[in-house]
Amino acid sequence: MSSDLLYAQDMYIGAHEKHRRSLRVYTETAWASIFARNLFRRPARADLASFVPNFTIIDVPSFQADPETDGTRSGTAILLHLKRMEIIIVGTMYAGEIKKSAFTVMNYLMPDEGVLPMHSSINVGKDGDACIFFGLSGTGKTTLSADPLRSLIGDDEHGWGDGYTFNFEGGCYAKTIRLSSMYEPDIFATTKRFGTILENTDMFPETRELDLDSEKYTENTRAAYPLHFIGNADPTGVAPGPKHVVFLTADAFGVLPPISKLTREQAAYHFISGYTAKLAGTEIGVMEPSATFSACFGQPFLPRHPGEYAHMLMDRLDTFDVPVWLINTGWTGGAYGTGHRMNITHTRNMARAAINGELEDAEFVMDPVFNVAIPTHVPGVPDEVLFPRNTWPDKDAYDKTARKIAAMFHANFAKYAAGVSEAVRNAGPIVVDASGAEG
Repeated sequence: MSSDLLYAQDMYIGAHEKHRRSLRVYTETAWASIFARNLFRRPARADLASFVPNFTIIDVPSFQADPETDGTRSGTAILLHLKRMEIIIVGTMYAGEIKKSAFTVMNYLMPDEGVLPMHSSINVGKDGDACIFFGLSGTGKTTLSADPLRSLIGDDEHGWGDGYTFNFEGGCYAKTIRLSSMYEPDIFATTKRFGTILENTDMFPETRELDLDSEKYTENTRAAYPLHFIGNADPTGVAPGPKHVVFLTADAFGVLPPISKLTREQAAYHFISGYTAKLAGTEIGVMEPSATFSACFGQPFLPRHPGEYAHMLMDRLDTFDVPVWLINTGWTGGAYGTGHRMNITHTRNMARAAINGELEDAEFVMDPVFNVAIPTHVPGVPDEVLFPRNTWPDKDAYDKTARKIAAMFHANFAKYAAGVSEAVRNAGPIVVDASGAEG
């Protein structure tokens, strides 16, 4: 691809004026320029006359890096120079690199301003009760935060300051694979709207209608649209500090409870762990589910040590006495290929019950392997669903798989163990051998 045209957008990142940065995005293609306009925050027309960028993104997918001379691993490269505040993206058409590179810059800058940068979504109730949903891609941040009963602050990248939270972006970047008009109507509607950028999606050749169930190109199919395409979005992008924090995981092995309440030490352990699972077909060479650990739910985009972000989170949870929940949006009744995905209505009911305080007086039972507190009843959810072992036809297979995942948690956490307290080190799953003895 080659072109004599270059497209530019002057945008903001950060809804809170105290922490806002200006960026200029140069792109080789018009659609990538629209992507940037959808995802970042648009300055007022009066601001453009005196606009000076704090950092610059240059996106040139047709240019291929030369590994031999440039020191890259392939023709694709995302290069960030923090001193010059420049980002160069070459060799890839994936527009997600534009937003993630900007997120990386904010992750570097914000801690010096007393702001915790977060890979998260946020929504807020009518009484100002904000909730933060942490999670890796595909765990349900966009789906669960787009709740018609609550206002959407944003679906992916936020900051938590002293008593307030704010969106970095001005748009959403939703996964569309198997998107449902019944269960996710607001997000589904954006795929039909003029101005939405769709990536990696397939079409029926006869009708040119979208085939959102297709994995022809990848499972990572996406829609990029401005925040106001969601009817209940808050245009300010600013909310109070959270009343609840939710960690999301999509456990494709089907062993984690669908909802559990975490202690402070468990919250630190699971935040540093950042567990989810990749599915077969999502990446080249992945033939079966594989456990993924990404510190602070966004390790590739963290220029600082994960312990710095974890420490900031724990300070805020303690200062503001915020409860933390772990919600598994993954599989039940067996692993991927045997069981089935959690019912989205059940997941929504669990999230709402936690956020609305309906579980404050609930009875809890400790999971014997993952060492977390499981409520025995959640309104609108069958009781048997809450305990994953009960949903597996083969109990021995469940026990074996649960022990396997518990051991993976411990192996991953070993590299962080020296930097945390003994209480946090002991807050993870209980590793047992095949006879049931603790290791």
